[in-house]
Amino acid sequence: MTAQDDIRSRPARKVSATDVPDDMAMLGAAAELTRDIARARPDIYWPDMLVSAAIGYAALAGTILAPSWPLAVLSGWVAVFALYRALLFIHELTHIHRDALPGFRLGWNLLVGIPMLTPSFMYEGVHTLHHARVRYGTIEDPEYLPLGLMKPWALPAFILIAALLPVGLLIRHAILVPLGVVIPPLRRQVWAQASGLSINPSFRRRPVEGEFARMVFWQELGASLWAITLLVSTRWLGWRPLLIALAVVSATAVLNQIRTLVAHLWVNDGGTMSLTAQYLDSVNVPPPELLSPLWAPVGLRYHALHHLLPSLPYHSLGEAHRRLSAHLGADSTYARSSFPGLAALLGILARRTMLVR
Repeated sequence: MTAQDDIRSRPARKVSATDVPDDMAMLGAAAELTRDIARARPDIYWPDMLVSAAIGYAALAGTILAPSWPLAVLSGWVAVFALYRALLFIHELTHIHRDALPGFRLGWNLLVGIPMLTPSFMYEGVHTLHHARVRYGTIEDPEYLPLGLMKPWALPAFILIAALLPVGLLIRHAILVPLGVVIPPLRRQVWAQASGLSINPSFRRRPVEGEFARMVFWQELGASLWAITLLVSTRWLGWRPLLIALAVVSATAVLNQIRTLVAHLWVNDGGTMSLTAQYLDSVNVPPPELLSPLWAPVGLRYHALHHLLPSLPYHSLGEAHRRLSAHLGADSTYARSSFPGLAALLGILARRTMLVR
């Protein structure tokens, strides 16, 4: 039975820890077989991030300055995919050890996070809650909604909301954050409800303190100054460059939302899940599928494997997948989270929502 057939045969119901006991052989193999590839390599991280950002910004400039619509559209899509890849290094920043890549967090924020109005504090301290064993899939998980148990209309709405993200970020950083300096209740509300890249509308972020609070201050200051500069620049440059940039960022947000839509099967409705159940609720799209590096870059095509080994650097996930697949075999629990591609996953999720009553 293939992974698709297995999922199709399951009713649209709650998944919990009691449904799926932990596969200790898989968990043990995942830890043992990847010890020698667990180090983040700066010679891979830095060039990948820098080249992606450089291509993205150059293509964005080409989109704004293009003499014709065909060239603008072509350049725009290059900008979308390149900036999308550069942005998704925010995911790596939440997992790598703070001393693993000296200067990478600062460099990424200066080159990508702040210019794209998505500094790393918006994911750090939020995404790790999604990986907490007792929080995954519960009301305390900022990155989980039981989409597989919701009505079909929830799926397009989930995607379309992402299109508004760049406008929301611009308003947050240019208007709400400065106002929050003089209106403390607004500041607290903005932090609780609009400071994290989450999809769970019930999630409220707790106040931060210590060294992380100082990092948040500088990142938020930089993002606010940049957002204000963008708005002020329209006085001399007009609105066209900013609107084109917002459209490109909007497209990257929609692309990421589609990836998020198929990162899990979304069949838990709030109960605590075993680690193996969490793995089986997550998705790998390994080779020979060729397009997943575009829509799920920086290792996110191995999202289920990432949930087994959250701290494994993205450049090691492909090798880890090959080792585990060879060791555990095609009939193993591990193989059940592999799927052939984006269209198949969207189809499975859409069909499941149609079974919900």
